[in-house]
Amino acid sequence: MKKNNNIYRLSKNTHNSNSCSILLAEDDKEMRSLLALMLRKEGYQVCECTDGLSLLDMLSSFFLPGEEHENFDLIISDIRMPGVTGMEILMGANELDNFPPIILITAFGDKETHLQAERLGAVALFDKPFDIDEMLKKVRATLLPLA
Repeated sequence: MKKNNNIYRLSKNTHNSNSCSILLAEDDKEMRSLLALMLRKEGYQVCECTDGLSLLDMLSSFFLPGEEHENFDLIISDIRMPGVTGMEILMGANELDNFPPIILITAFGDKETHLQAERLGAVALFDKPFDIDEMLKKVRATLLPLA
């Protein structure tokens, strides 16, 4: 595993070299580690961000015209993180073409948060604690057309 500030990447996918790539942003270390482990067990390549600023850093090229950007097939992000929130990333994504779909997770999921996420185009919003199998099912369904 390579570490670049607050970004962790799996150097080599041990399951399937043709798998989809997921950008995972979660400031809670245990939750991020669990999600990354489960996603990798499913055969996905996972790039981990420890906070909103590292997520924004990974996605900054999407917001700059003419810049090449990393190819992520899906973003899974906590809503409340230091620096930049997952909801702010979702808001910015609405302005762009070819931005990866976003699944949000939160420990503070009131009705208004769910409505806002839906309005802004989130694929799903999971309230913590959530059923990891349900999230994996949503990830598979979202990425199925790419497989």
